[in-house]
Amino acid sequence: MTDARSAGAAGRYGEDLFAPEHPREAERVDAAALVYDPLTTHRLRALGVGPGRRCLEVGAGTGTVARWLLEEAGAEEVVALDRDTDALAAVAGRGLRVLRADLTDEGLRPGAFDLIHARFVLMHLPGRRRIVSRLAGWLNPGGALVLGDAVELPDARDASSPYRRTMDAMWRALRTTIGTDISHVPAYPRFLREEGLREVAAEVFCPPLTAGSPLARFWSETWSRMRPELTATGLVDADTVAEARAYLDSPGLAELGPGMAMAWGRRD
Repeated sequence: MTDARSAGAAGRYGEDLFAPEHPREAERVDAAALVYDPLTTHRLRALGVGPGRRCLEVGAGTGTVARWLLEEAGAEEVVALDRDTDALAAVAGRGLRVLRADLTDEGLRPGAFDLIHARFVLMHLPGRRRIVSRLAGWLNPGGALVLGDAVELPDARDASSPYRRTMDAMWRALRTTIGTDISHVPAYPRFLREEGLREVAAEVFCPPLTAGSPLARFWSETWSRMRPELTATGLVDADTVAEARAYLDSPGLAELGPGMAMAWGRRD
């Protein structure tokens, strides 16, 4: 599979888009966490995370899942890995070790784990298939690898609404700017099987997209921050983006918005 970064995208998440020091970035990230954390934690609980487990949270963000692993699931240790860890400083210690590192660094050796979880991370990175192999190699016997990334089921009959045009422009802008690619996400179960993992399974969750909800706020803020990149695609202009954002806050909002595919497997 051709890597999007090698096809011309030179930027990186957190540098060329969505800088962590932006005053509203933590709020944007946490809006998505409000929507997806319940699904994530339900799956991690079902996979047996709990006391005595050593966990790696990849792309830890503001630390919501890492804190849950420690405080609710009772994991023995959680390693929270991210390229920018400033938002994790307040929760470090007490069983949570913060590791500032780049997942694409081939020299990275964080240790061995009973659970490895990465959500909305691999879709933004080059060498995704190789990263899956490396993550699987960091599992202890019996350990579980859980991967979650974005999927979308667009309405094929709608190609012209401000919402659809803005969403399409976003995916194109993400790909050309920082190499984001969600086309590989349906292959995650196959990747896990190829790594020799067992009990491989997957699920797709498309949360309700309702006016004023955390998810609607997430997309609205995302589009606001990406306005120059969106208009640069030629698919939308500033007025179209403004209409799409207004629609996200209107009582007429009715869309099957992007969701998350989660796949998991266990090491023998």
